[in-house]
Amino acid sequence: MNSLHGVMVVGLTGQTGAGKSTVSRVFADNGFAVINADSVARSVVEKGSKCLGEIVNFFGKGILTEDETLDRRALAAIVFSDKAKLEALNTIVNPYITGEILRSIRRYSIHGDKLILLDAPTLFESRADDFCEIIISVLADPDIRKERIISRDGLTPEQAQRRMNSQLDDAFFESHSDYIIHNDGELSTVSAISKEVSDKIRELYMSREHKSVSSACAE
Repeated sequence: MNSLHGVMVVGLTGQTGAGKSTVSRVFADNGFAVINADSVARSVVEKGSKCLGEIVNFFGKGILTEDETLDRRALAAIVFSDKAKLEALNTIVNPYITGEILRSIRRYSIHGDKLILLDAPTLFESRADDFCEIIISVLADPDIRKERIISRDGLTPEQAQRRMNSQLDDAFFESHSDYIIHNDGELSTVSAISKEVSDKIRELYMSREHKSVSSACAE
C-alpha cells in the first residue's frame, strides 16, 4: 500500500500480448496519470547507468552492442530460455525500476495528480503491487497473444512461446487481481469495459476522499 496522502495507485498488469496498452489509453483519457514501467525499465539501463553495469557484470559484455548500449535481443535470447537467469536479471533490475516508479508517483502527487495508473507487465515479480491499492489484470487467449507478440516484436513462433512460458499463468492473475479484463474480442468492447472499470475506481476514490474530508472536519 502506498503511503502518500490522498494518492491512489492502480496497478495494471497481465501477460505479454494481452493488450494492456488499450486499457492504459482508456484510463489516461479518463484522467489517470500513467506510469509506464516498460519506459522506466528502458531508462534505468541506459548506457553508462549503474544498473547496466551490474547486468554486464553478471551476463558478460556479449549483451552489449558495439556502442556499449544494451542489446535487448541478445539479453532476451539468454533469459527467456533459462528461468534462473531471468530471475537473476529481475533481481538486478527490479530495485532500480521500483525506486524510479516511487519517485514518479511522488512527482505526480506533488503536481496534484492523485489517481495514478501503474502499467507494469512484471508488477508482481517486481513486488510493485505492494504500493498499489487496486490491481487490474488483462488476459487473452494464448493463440491471440502469440500472434500479437510475433507481429509486435518480430519474433519467431518459438521465441514468442518462450516469452509466454516465462510468465505467470491465468490462475495466478485471477487470484491476485481486483478486476480482470479479457481482451480477446473487439477493441470497442475492451475500451467500453475499461471505461466502466476506470469510472468505478474514480467513484471509489472520490467517495474515500469525501469521507476523509468529512472526518477531518468533524474532529
